[in-house]
Amino acid sequence: MYNGNTIKLLAGNSHLDLANAVAERLNIPLLPCDVNSFSNGEINVKLTQSVRDEDVFVLQSGSADVNDNLMELLVLISACRTASARRITAVIPCYPYARQDKKDKSRAPITAKLVANMLAVAGCDHLITIDLHASQIQGFFEVPVDNLYSEPLMIRYIKTSIPDWRDGIIVSPDAGGAKRASSIADKLGVDFALIRRKRDGRSEDAPERMEILVGNVQDRVAVLVDDMMDTGHTVAMAAKTLKENGAREIYVLISHCLFSEDYIPTLESLPISRLVVTNTLPQKANLARAGAKMDELDVSGMIAESVRRTHNGESFSILFGEGAGDL
Repeated sequence: MYNGNTIKLLAGNSHLDLANAVAERLNIPLLPCDVNSFSNGEINVKLTQSVRDEDVFVLQSGSADVNDNLMELLVLISACRTASARRITAVIPCYPYARQDKKDKSRAPITAKLVANMLAVAGCDHLITIDLHASQIQGFFEVPVDNLYSEPLMIRYIKTSIPDWRDGIIVSPDAGGAKRASSIADKLGVDFALIRRKRDGRSEDAPERMEILVGNVQDRVAVLVDDMMDTGHTVAMAAKTLKENGAREIYVLISHCLFSEDYIPTLESLPISRLVVTNTLPQKANLARAGAKMDELDVSGMIAESVRRTHNGESFSILFGEGAGDL
């Protein structure tokens, strides 16, 4: 592992547990920095060590206080730029505003592009992220973007923690996630199913329901895979639909789990065996409340290896293969 003489890793306040885990895997300390706010809410950053001509990595995720965390990230990058860092890489496990990636209705903003512009203006030279909501976000940047995948971690979990997975079926809750779910199904050599949401009427106030368009889940172990869960409404509807269609067991695997603690009581009532999430966002409080019904996949090894390879100018190919699940 790299000895840490010329690499600098620093973090904002969004996910210090993950930042410390990455630093531990790299065998380097986090760069000391003070990130706090003035009484009026303005972000104030002070780097307490020199970063002149250093290779700097700033880790910050788009967690609950997304606007404050984004502003912290921009100020940290700008501080490193004005302190003459040689290269600044933003490590954003969960990219903020990723769901606003296109103009899907009249006068809608493309806020994911706005975030890309702000990162560039602040001084970002490179971006490392995980499971972008839409792959076209990579094209919003003029600098290199490495979009890592949690898929290898999910495949390892399925193989090691789900009994009878060979008789399972991988399910996407909507058409947007079909490519992700079918890729996992192909690598496991199992079937694929697709659910769609529809309204019982043309009005937007009409009640919603889900139906299985592709695949048969009868008496099968259903593994529902999605990249993002916020309110949990889609997952709840999908899980109930799978149960109504005869699924024997239901597992839910989510890349970015945004839900608040208020969702935990709802989770207990769902017909699922496990909700499995990555730690791209802080999950400590949710894990403590959900207990045995929730598991966490650790992305710190993948992030640490991507930082090491970026610094040393090595290929990222291994991070996109099944071997990444063992990092």
